[in-house]
Order: sequence, then C-alpha cells, then structure tokens
Amino acid sequence: MLAAVFEGNGKLVLEEREKPRVAKATDVLLKVQGVGICGTDLHILQCPPAHPATVGAILGHEFTGEVVETGSAVTEVRPGDRVLVDPHPGCGVCEECRSGHPDRCGPLYASASAPGHCATIGIFSDGAMTSYTLIPAHAVYRIDPSVPPHIAALAEPLACVVSAADKLKVQPGENAVVLGGGPIGLLFTSLFKASGAAKVIVSEISPYRRKAAIACGATQAVDPTEENLSAIVSREMPGGADVVVEAVGPLLPLAIELVHSSGRVLQFGHDELARPAVPVAELLRKEITIFGSFIGKFSFHKLPRIIASGVLPLEHIVSHRLPLSRVQEGIDLLRRGQAIKVVLHPEAY
Repeated sequence: MLAAVFEGNGKLVLEEREKPRVAKATDVLLKVQGVGICGTDLHILQCPPAHPATVGAILGHEFTGEVVETGSAVTEVRPGDRVLVDPHPGCGVCEECRSGHPDRCGPLYASASAPGHCATIGIFSDGAMTSYTLIPAHAVYRIDPSVPPHIAALAEPLACVVSAADKLKVQPGENAVVLGGGPIGLLFTSLFKASGAAKVIVSEISPYRRKAAIACGATQAVDPTEENLSAIVSREMPGGADVVVEAVGPLLPLAIELVHSSGRVLQFGHDELARPAVPVAELLRKEITIFGSFIGKFSFHKLPRIIASGVLPLEHIVSHRLPLSRVQEGIDLLRRGQAIKVVLHPEAY
C-alpha cells in the first residue's frame, strides 16, 4: 500500500508499505476513507521542526474509516462499521491515564522513571496517510454511515476544540475574538455561534479564509495587516471581548490586549518555537483567566452526535479533497494559505 512517511529534516516521502495485520486481541484494522492534513503536520515538516515526530512513521492523525477486521477481544465494533478515531487514546493503565491525564501518556512526557506507554497515532506511531492502519479498539467511535468521509475526518480537530471550548463556557450574548482563521479558528467560530455568542470577530490575513469565517458564523472577518484590529474590537465590543482564542501560536500578548477585564483567554495555537513576551502588568490589572488546551481528551464520545446533527457548518471547513498521491500538493496549498482543510483519500489498492 502507498504511504506518506516522515523521513526527518522536513521530508515526507511516498513509499510502498506492507498492509498491517491484526496481531493483538484488542487490535482494529481500519480501511482509511479520509485523512486530513493538520497544521501539526506542517510544523513537523518545518526545518527546524516546530513539533516532534518519529522518523520513519506514517503521518496522518485526523482520520476516519471502515473497520475491516478486529482482534478476538474486540466487542465495541465489527467489520463494516464506520468509525471516528481518537489518535491520542492513552494506554488506560499508566498513572497519568488513571489520574485523568491521557494527554500525558506517551513520548512527549516520557522519562527514565516514566517511559510512556502510548504513542500518538500518526505522529509517534504509524498513522492514516495510507490505505490501512492498525489502531487499538478503545480509540474508535462508531458514526452514522451517512456522514461523508471528508466531514468525518474533521473529528480529531473538532474534539480538540470541543474540549477547549468546555473550559471557556461561552454564554449566549457574550462576544468573542478568534485570532486565526484556519480550521481550528473556524471550528471555534462555528461552536461559539452555536452556543449563542452575540458577536464573533475573526482575525485572519488570508482573504480565502476570511470568506470562510463569515460562512462559519463570524460577524466580522478582519485583515490585521490592513485594518486596526484593536480599534475594531474596541468599537464593536466596548471594553474588549469576553473571550479571546489564540489559534496561531505566538499571539498571546495580543489576546491579552483584546480581552475585557475579567475576561478569558485560551491559548490553543501550538508552536514549539514560539516564545512571546507576556505583558504581565496588563494581565494583572485586567484579572484575566488564561487557559491552555492540548488534545481533545474526553470529548470524542460527543462527536458522532455533533457531526451527524449538522448543527455546525463543517462543509465550509474542508476546502480540498485530494488523492494520497497528491499529498505534497495539499501541503503546498496550506503553506501558501490557499486552502483551509485538505482531506486525502487513499487510492484503492
């Protein structure tokens, strides 16, 4: 089968790999039907990298597919089921997992005393930029087969956003600013509007993504290189926004500037190289609450219902659908800001 393999130093190559086989009683063999290219994949492929990954691993952690075969102990799904996949499932038995922190199970938190048990699928272990992939049974969630694969492939980023938004608890009538109009920023925009936000301003330099932001529910989409974002927020949201989401990486100081006193800021943009200078005095004067959010822990069980309901305009977020053989084209489109979410569909082998 064809596979997109990370070779280190910014290199992603297409090569032939053997189809994996069920080896454990808890294994699920999945035929991949759609896999998204994530901003994390772009960070992995930077030089120097802005996110770690295992050299030699097949990338692809945002995916959906059909169950082909299961191990003898698997009862949750059976062949033919369409499923979503949590690529950060945790092992379920280590101290971090048992204390409610599956996000800390794995290489990012490994040490000599706590080596880590679970590897994020598609980053630290083989993922879904290929035709078939092997996953643990506790990572899969059945979804209505009527949901198109390119929409179901949004499950992982949506899980991350749902988990993060639960910390912010946006109330009807509140105002929000979203810094960044990529897939994550658009998912936050959609979710805030569905939660009853009065105004949502999205800051995004790409005209293509600004148009998508309006389609996803933004009341205004601002180009910060051409317009005074601070002045616009002050005019539209006197005193500042109740909630500001940083979905880029280095813009935490700007988020602090734009938020209302006693407001909430969410740092979501993940860039290992970002080291922004934080305006501590302003943070203190405003008595701001700052949240960080990593993966979509404990939110995947909600996704089959959210996605199938149609309450979020997810069709505006997937801009391109390409065969796996054109993965580099998809990466280039994203780097140039000419795409929002690219979903790959592996060729039939």
